[in-house]
Amino acid sequence: MEMLVKQLAIILLIFTTVAIVTDSSANTNTVSSTVLNNAPATANAPTVLNSNSDICKIGIGGSVQNNILGVATGYVITDEFCERVRTSRALYSYGMKVAAVSLLCQDHRVWTSMKNAGTPCPVDGLIGAEAASYWEENPEKIPEGSPYRDDYLQVKKEETKEFSDASQIALYKVMFIITTGLLLF
Repeated sequence: MEMLVKQLAIILLIFTTVAIVTDSSANTNTVSSTVLNNAPATANAPTVLNSNSDICKIGIGGSVQNNILGVATGYVITDEFCERVRTSRALYSYGMKVAAVSLLCQDHRVWTSMKNAGTPCPVDGLIGAEAASYWEENPEKIPEGSPYRDDYLQVKKEETKEFSDASQIALYKVMFIITTGLLLF
């Protein structure tokens, strides 16, 4: 690591020296003139052609240029929801309508809108009221981001309360009577 830092420092020193020498020689030579016929090269960002709407890719590019150095780069991002819609469309065209809806329901926005419409998302081969009861019993499987997930998880926590103090005392008394009764016999 130290070696790399030293090399970078040396390169920076060389560039600075060249810039100072070039500047001082230009200041001392007042007789000659320099005419620049060509502009410096330009850094062009790479382009990603996106003429087909079914590509499900988004291209991002950028470049920076100064008098000495130019840098250009590009990156492609995959749109997962677009891919999910394409796959769902293909399943629907093959007659797999429930599978197509089920695939779309993996997105929390679609899951929430289906619930709001009164048609719960299919799951594990269940549809309609059976699917609705499955989602109520298994709220942890609802896609994260849906407001229903938090509501269902809150209801489930309230249902799984521990014994109250009175019920614990009653349980203790019953256990005491059973154990002492067994000891007497």
